Amino acid sequence: MMRTPTLAALAVAAALGIAAPANAQTKLLIGATSASSSQYGYFVAVSQLINEKVPGVDSAVVETGATVDNLRRIARNQIDFGLVTTNVGFHAYAGEGDFKDRKVENVLLWVYAPAPQNVIVRADSGVTDIAGLAGKRFNPGLKGSATEKTAESVFKALGIAPDYVRGSTTDIVDAVKDNRAIGYVKSGAGNRLDGSTLDIATMTPVRVLSLTPEQQKTIATTFPDLSVVNVPAGAADGVPAYTTWSFGLAVHARPGLSDDLAYKIAKAAFEDTTVQAAALSEMKGADLIKLTIENGTVPLHPGVARYLKERGVTIPEKLQPKS
Repeated sequence: MMRTPTLAALAVAAALGIAAPANAQTKLLIGATSASSSQYGYFVAVSQLINEKVPGVDSAVVETGATVDNLRRIARNQIDFGLVTTNVGFHAYAGEGDFKDRKVENVLLWVYAPAPQNVIVRADSGVTDIAGLAGKRFNPGLKGSATEKTAESVFKALGIAPDYVRGSTTDIVDAVKDNRAIGYVKSGAGNRLDGSTLDIATMTPVRVLSLTPEQQKTIATTFPDLSVVNVPAGAADGVPAYTTWSFGLAVHARPGLSDDLAYKIAKAAFEDTTVQAAALSEMKGADLIKLTIENGTVPLHPGVARYLKERGVTIPEKLQPKS
C-alpha cells in the first residue's frame, strides 16, 4: 500500500487501455504525534526535506497518538515510518511488556534527540515532589504514547498511584490551565521544556518535579532501557536544575520500506544542517549519526546501514540489520 500508482489504479487503467503515468511518485506517510507538540513540527520539516531531496517521492505527515499508535500503524502498514521512542521501539521489537505475544517488526532509521520526561505540575497545586502525586488528578502523557506507558510503569515501580486523567495533549493543557488536573508528564525538547508546557506557563506558573536519589536508584535498576538524566537550570525561565528519566526520540520504519528509499531518506536527514534544526532548536549542531549509534535500540534498516558504512561508521552488533 501507499504507492502510486496503486494496484487498484493500475487495474482500472489496464481495463481502460490507459498507460500508467511515467512520472508517478512514490507516496510515503509519516506518523508523528499530536499537532500541538513541538515534535509534530519536526516531522513536518522531515517531510519537507524528503520532498525536496529525494526525487520521485511525495511524503505527508499524519497526526497520531505518537509512539505506541505509530508502532501499531507500522504493523498494519498504515504508515511507512514515524516517531518511535527508543525504549518502546525495543519492547515492540522484542515482544516484551505491553507487546508480549504481539511483537512489531520495526527497524531504525535514525535517533534525533534525547527526551527527558518532565513531570510538570501547577505551582499552586501544593505538590513539591513526585511522591506527592499520589491520589492527585494527573495525566501520565498523551494517550497511546511512549510517555504515557513509561510514566505509568515508573510510577508503579515507585509505589505512586495518581488519579490518572486521559486525553490528547490539547485536552490536558486545557485541563491544567482550568485546574481540572494538576499536571502531566511531557517529553522535553532536549534540555528545554516542550512548547505545550510553555503555553501553560504563560498564564499558569508551573513547577518541574525532580527524582530523589532513592527514586533515581529504583529507576536505574528496574528499567535498563531508560536513562536517569540531570537537566541543568534554564529548561525554561526560572526553572532550577532537576533530575528525571529519559529515552531517545527516534524515527523507526516498517521493514518493507525499500532499501533504496531508506538510503536516500537517511542521506537527506544525516547530511541536513538547517531544515531539522529550524524546526527543533535543540538539534542545532546535533550529530545525528552519533545519536543514532549511541542511542539506537533495534537493528538499522539495511538501506541506512549501507549509508553509514559508506561514511566509514562502525555499526554496533545490536544495530546490525537482520539478515
